[in-house]
Amino acid sequence: MENIPLYILLIILFFLLILSGFFSLSETSMMAINRYRLKHLAKQGHRGARLTSRLLDKTDRLLGVILLGNNLLNTASATLVAVIVAMLFGQDELALVLGTVCVTFAILIFSEITPKVIAAAYPERIALFASYILTPLLKIFYPVVWFINLFVSGLLILLRLKPKQSTATQTISMEELKTLVLEGGHFIQKKHQSMLLNLFDLETVTVDDVIVPRSQVEAIDLTADDETIQAQLLTCHHTRLPVYRERVDNIVGIIHMRKVLNLMKSGPITAASLEQTMQQPYFIPSGTPLFSQLQLFQENQKRIGLIVDEYGEWLGLVTIEDILEEIIGEFTTHAPTRANTYLKQEDGSFIVEGSTLLRDLNRKLDMQFPLNGPKTLNGLILEYLQDIPESGTGLNIAGYPMEIIQVKNQAVKTVRIHPVSGKAAS
Repeated sequence: MENIPLYILLIILFFLLILSGFFSLSETSMMAINRYRLKHLAKQGHRGARLTSRLLDKTDRLLGVILLGNNLLNTASATLVAVIVAMLFGQDELALVLGTVCVTFAILIFSEITPKVIAAAYPERIALFASYILTPLLKIFYPVVWFINLFVSGLLILLRLKPKQSTATQTISMEELKTLVLEGGHFIQKKHQSMLLNLFDLETVTVDDVIVPRSQVEAIDLTADDETIQAQLLTCHHTRLPVYRERVDNIVGIIHMRKVLNLMKSGPITAASLEQTMQQPYFIPSGTPLFSQLQLFQENQKRIGLIVDEYGEWLGLVTIEDILEEIIGEFTTHAPTRANTYLKQEDGSFIVEGSTLLRDLNRKLDMQFPLNGPKTLNGLILEYLQDIPESGTGLNIAGYPMEIIQVKNQAVKTVRIHPVSGKAAS
């Protein structure tokens, strides 16, 4: 090598550092590439994405060929620097030390840190390009890589470690998926983002969170006289009504107003004619997740269900519209009896019915009431006080000052909620 001109040796050293940098680029980009984006590109027919996916399917072989090339080139660079130093300074020990320091510095800058920083910034672009070079290299050096991996596998067995075959098969949790949606930024419209997040919540939200309490349900009593039934049908605000006999907790069926209107063509409506058109009631166990109930509505071809507790007592009802509103927001017109749930006052406070669901308060008034206990504002107040309060009682729950305005039938009917200081409810 003494006959080779110095400038040629320097050019060779430069190329060795660049080639070593290529392997550092490849290693970082392959490990940092978005696996889900890669799968999408592979399905679209991108050849580089397919090659990259195949390389990542055998991570041990991929890392084997990358590190083999990287270490061979770095060793060759260090040896070449020793030769250059010997040509210039002979066997001077100080010169050899300085040469070692210089080659270490050059490897760190040009072959390790800089390439890896670039690869971390543009992993997809670099990984797809590198796959065209690494694929044939792996085939050429496969025997060497296989031999090295034998020792690696033996060492892992001794250490009792069993690494996964491929990081590409990693699953993503629901919370991680929510984070991806939240960080979608301008790629996902605000409304679509909200709908996706609401859809994820359907597994954790139950029918009890969207229930229409029994006290607010409009129902028909079959034991009432025909005039009362007809008047109630003419003034109802719903397309489907529960039907009971004598007691409101004795539900015997559901009627559809469209069928009732058809009956009116043949004469006055009576309890007997209603019984002929009503459908069997569809009962739902309390605590059923909304996502499961949405599927059950679809399978059973139902649009309304009556929620019952573990003792079979009727608690209220839920409709398919209630579940859809949990996903896309309100889109139906509520009955006048439910229209004035929130009355905003001049001082910024709200007059709220005690039967209001806490989930609705949090969503519509941007409040932060706890949802892991009672479902309604009345239930939250009773749990907090552990007693039936009197009108005028003031309290503070979850940081929200409130005043009880009306108590009736052992339940809180109306409450005034004041906005938290520094944050007015919108």
